[in-house]
Amino acid sequence: MFSYPDHFVRIQTDLHGSDGLNWLNSLPTIVNDCADRWNLRLNRVLQPLTYNYLVSAHRYDGTPVIIKACSPTGEFQTQANALQHFAGRGCVQLLERDDNLEVQLMEACVPGSSLVGVPDDDAVTIAAGTMRQLWSPLPSNHRFPSLSDWGQGLDRLRAFYDGTGPFPQSLVERAERTFAEFSTSTEPRVLLHGDLHHDNILSAERQPWIAIDPKGVAGEPAYEMASFILNPHAELSAAAHLDRILARRVDRFAAELELDREKITEWAIAAAVLSAWWTVEDHGHVSELAMTCASLLAEIP
Repeated sequence: MFSYPDHFVRIQTDLHGSDGLNWLNSLPTIVNDCADRWNLRLNRVLQPLTYNYLVSAHRYDGTPVIIKACSPTGEFQTQANALQHFAGRGCVQLLERDDNLEVQLMEACVPGSSLVGVPDDDAVTIAAGTMRQLWSPLPSNHRFPSLSDWGQGLDRLRAFYDGTGPFPQSLVERAERTFAEFSTSTEPRVLLHGDLHHDNILSAERQPWIAIDPKGVAGEPAYEMASFILNPHAELSAAAHLDRILARRVDRFAAELELDREKITEWAIAAAVLSAWWTVEDHGHVSELAMTCASLLAEIP
């Protein structure tokens, strides 16, 4: 159970260096300790592994659950707090948490198939319905990051390149304007999932579709569609008419959720530029697909 595929080790070392290796070495102790305390029977590691370590298990009463041991990103608290805020509304339920070991115990989604491969219009409808369940007002004393906080990544982009480097200046400036305008917008803030794409919406028994792996960011609803519009990478990379797919997704979400089409487009552009920059920070190269999507979205009339 505790032998790791090369790509998983590479991700951890790319992102966390020696801290990533130390975390990998500590995983047997972390997982077994939580299994003992929560009276779990371990089953198997969930593949493919990417950023975190996921193990399916059963509780003492036979209920299927998922153990999620979080890698040292510093995001555990926000993500676990987001699960608690959503409280199972359109999202997987958090059953236990260990803040010291940074482990979440969650309900299992059965059968657990994702929206990848579902016809695009149907997938948009399902995603929109999930979003409506997730969004609720934030308490005044919340400590979730805001979209403005996320937008500060573009400041780091400019500092890194002493300009915009390989990023088209017009797209970076457009993304910066969107994040700046958000900070003065009067639109209501809700807790957003923050990464609601096809792989993060799974089929389940408690309700037909459930979101997993929320980032947890305070913002306006029009941002939430961005991750979905920009995914899945393999499908979009192979698409013959990517511009049409992106435009139709914008139109469908605007209609399904009664949101402003232009605002959805601008947030998708901003998210694409930010995502491409995060890829530089994490892996040392620009996400070409994200920037292609940003350019095509910028041409939507």
